[in-house]
Amino acid sequence: MPSLLAIDLLLIAACLWATIGLAGLAAPRNTFFVARVLFPLGALAGLLVGATGFVALGGAAQTAELLIGLPDLPFHLRLDNLAAVFVILLGIVSAGISIYAAGYFRVGEGTAPGVLGLEYHLFLASMLMVLLADDAYAFMVSWEVMALSSFFLVTTNHRHDEIRRAGYIYLLVAHVGAIAILLSFGVMTGGAGDYTFAGMRAQDLSPFWGSVAFLLALFGFGAKAGLLPVHVWLPEAHPAAPSPVSALMSGVMLKTAIYGLLRVSLDLVGTTLWWWGVVALAAGLLTALFGVFYATVQSDMKRLLAYSSIENIGLLAVGIGLTLIFHSYRMEALAALALTAVLFHCLAHAGFKSLLFLCTGSVLHATKQRSLGKLGGLIGPMPWVAWLALAGVIAGAGLPPLSGFVSEWLLLQAFLFSPGLPHSWLNMIVPVAAAAVALTAAMAGFALVKFYGIIFLGQMREPNLKDAHDACPLEKLGLVWLAGLTLLLGVLPGTMIMKLDAATRQLLGKGLADRVAEQGWWLLAPISPERASYAPVLFLITIAATLLFGRWIVRTLYHGRVRHSPAWDCGYHFQGPRAQDTAEGFSQPIRRIFGPMFRMQRHFPSIRDRAPIYTVKVEDHFWYWLYLPIARLAGGISALIARVQGGRIAVYLMYSFVTLILLLLVARP
Repeated sequence: MPSLLAIDLLLIAACLWATIGLAGLAAPRNTFFVARVLFPLGALAGLLVGATGFVALGGAAQTAELLIGLPDLPFHLRLDNLAAVFVILLGIVSAGISIYAAGYFRVGEGTAPGVLGLEYHLFLASMLMVLLADDAYAFMVSWEVMALSSFFLVTTNHRHDEIRRAGYIYLLVAHVGAIAILLSFGVMTGGAGDYTFAGMRAQDLSPFWGSVAFLLALFGFGAKAGLLPVHVWLPEAHPAAPSPVSALMSGVMLKTAIYGLLRVSLDLVGTTLWWWGVVALAAGLLTALFGVFYATVQSDMKRLLAYSSIENIGLLAVGIGLTLIFHSYRMEALAALALTAVLFHCLAHAGFKSLLFLCTGSVLHATKQRSLGKLGGLIGPMPWVAWLALAGVIAGAGLPPLSGFVSEWLLLQAFLFSPGLPHSWLNMIVPVAAAAVALTAAMAGFALVKFYGIIFLGQMREPNLKDAHDACPLEKLGLVWLAGLTLLLGVLPGTMIMKLDAATRQLLGKGLADRVAEQGWWLLAPISPERASYAPVLFLITIAATLLFGRWIVRTLYHGRVRHSPAWDCGYHFQGPRAQDTAEGFSQPIRRIFGPMFRMQRHFPSIRDRAPIYTVKVEDHFWYWLYLPIARLAGGISALIARVQGGRIAVYLMYSFVTLILLLLVARP
């Protein structure tokens, strides 16, 4: 009996996920069975997917053909090194989320538990099939299943109007993006009728049609990822969805769009033009800056993380743009550095952002609050969640020694080593782009300090917070899993970079493995140690030694000599929770300095109010500049069509007669 190939194991895992989902329909109201049996089984399938992808990464491409679907239109599947990177991401991250979900979902979450389990596991299986698809037909079918299953997950609590609205916005944008992707595939077939990816690679597209295919792909995949201006669904859908679903969408689903963009731009479309990279770079910078500034002014913890995801997607688009610029000028070493930063950041962001979304889920269950203004001091009753959330915050802020620092450091290295581009205009804008990336990283730190400080530090802002409880054991296990992934990627980045080398060599013909291997596992030097290097293990040891030494000094030298007293408050006697900085007050300098970026509605209290409350609501300009005019236009056209359609039979006969006369006049020789 021949041994199973990696692609066979992945197909088995996809079938397992689908079967686990269908099993939930056997007991659709049995929350215990779905949560404590099916979700752990889904986590085991995720481990199988991640382990299979890790083993397959670096090997030869494997193909398969499924005789399903329409006649003479089988599904062509392929597992190559690029797909293997994202298969690892899907498997490892979904395993942690599924374990957490086993302890998270309770009775009364909206959708029946069995139906929710079906939607969840179909979502996982469809994402895996997207990564394995090797033709436009299989890709689009899997893409649509992914969109529909995630729509039903977003609208789990569908009894609320705002949740249904968020789901419909997401579904609308997803389908607009899907149309653009389908058109991109149509252009890449070159009229040959061969819908397989191999046939697309064989096409010799002209620069014009190659550019059309790339721009359609950038728009289509950008709609799913959250690039400007098709980002509006993301801050609406993530707060509406249950926290494990938000984690899965932000950590994994957004990366399928990045995978699709890499597949088209560096694999299928053929020759790369330099200005494609400039377009992606510009779109990424605008998205990153927009996302991070809006994250800083949010007062809802899940909306803050949603805008932070927009910021990170923007950074990924910046890395892709830089890769395309270097690749177009055959500067493959720098292109490999930028692409490695993109792939590493996909893994890093999947880990720490999923971790943060799951932590908000535990906070939400413990406090029934999502507003930052009603939280605070939770590090006492929720120490596990608080300390694990700190790992996600450090990584998300791009601080060493965790994973977020490595990917952003690699991206900045690609910028710093870029002088020498054979284009004076590019040499001028690249340093400006690097400064914008540095500003984005700094503001991300500001936003996440606000997130962590207001939720977990200080005093409790509401009396009922004293009844908050820590995460349950299964939730803790899922959080520890993702925190461990974040730490492992940060402390041992060289090992993962050498594995990612197979994907960069597939797309660019060059990688970083040789240079990384020269320095050993403990030192990361992507170009050379003389130019730039980073030793994460030594950094971690130094931090740990400093903390231990400081603790020893406090315990040894100041033991018994520490006096506790209230903080000095300028003579003001009140030191209650209302004296603390609020979410709005924390971000007030950002709103003042960058006021034109925001559409703000302020409510000022009256002097007669016994409990005066100042509120500020920050809205997205794009709703009023772009989406509401389109909605009004669509409504007007629909109303006109409705009036035209209404009436007596004589009116319809008149329409037919006038149409016939016009056709005769046009067809007259």
